[in-house]
Amino acid sequence: MTSFLLTGCASGIGRHLAGVLLGRGDCVLATDVDLPALTKHAEAEGWARPRAEIAKLDVREPEDWNRVFRSCGPIDVVMNIAGYLHSGWVHEANAEEVHRHLDINTKGVIFGTQAAARHMLPRGHGHIINVASMAALAPIHGMSLYSAAKYAVRGFSLAAAQELRPKGVYVTVVCPDSVATPLLDRQRNRDEAAMMFSCRRFLTVQDIARGILGRVLRSKPVEWVIPASRGWLARFADVFPESIFWVAPSFRRRGQARQNSLRSSGTAADPPSSAGC
Repeated sequence: MTSFLLTGCASGIGRHLAGVLLGRGDCVLATDVDLPALTKHAEAEGWARPRAEIAKLDVREPEDWNRVFRSCGPIDVVMNIAGYLHSGWVHEANAEEVHRHLDINTKGVIFGTQAAARHMLPRGHGHIINVASMAALAPIHGMSLYSAAKYAVRGFSLAAAQELRPKGVYVTVVCPDSVATPLLDRQRNRDEAAMMFSCRRFLTVQDIARGILGRVLRSKPVEWVIPASRGWLARFADVFPESIFWVAPSFRRRGQARQNSLRSSGTAADPPSSAGC
């Protein structure tokens, strides 16, 4: 039986993963800054001790991380999933948005990785999974703060993997394309977020769970990108940044068309089986 600690479990990828892990018999410490929402879902789903525990955790606060680890038993896998996104133009973003993107998306992952490493290193084994984004591979038009935060997550994770793997602790950074959750749906009326809607198919929380609980846990790669085809395109744009000015307009038009379709139909980008992020 494997023990997991997950962040962002009140909704989205974290909530779905916690449910799948409990369903297959693992032990899960599910955390979120929104404890009432997490508690309500846990009660509705019948998450119960001794295999299920819930706790409030503000990923931005190092002492919160220390408190959670002091209160739990040995943890084998930590998944840093909690994230924040508010699309916007560079010149319009206020200081609060800068802080929120970096505090939650970047510092939250750094603090979580540090706390997890201190917990795992004395035992000489463990696996830390940090959820980044396709925006960690190539900058996304209209999402400069999110891109900056996720680039940092990827860079930190790759460096941490080099430090920790020789000591038995693995680090994997996960870089998915747009995932169909309410976080994505909240962007459909924002013109700045058009690039998020340019993919041919939105990923689902089920796609992410299958990959993490399959290949990622089994092989412990330093990086997992989904889908691979968009990942290679993003890498090309990163290596040849001038190419972005040639290819981005067509992707932006595709994204705008998808947004317009969702707006006119009143259909959410998030399917009923998915939770918010």
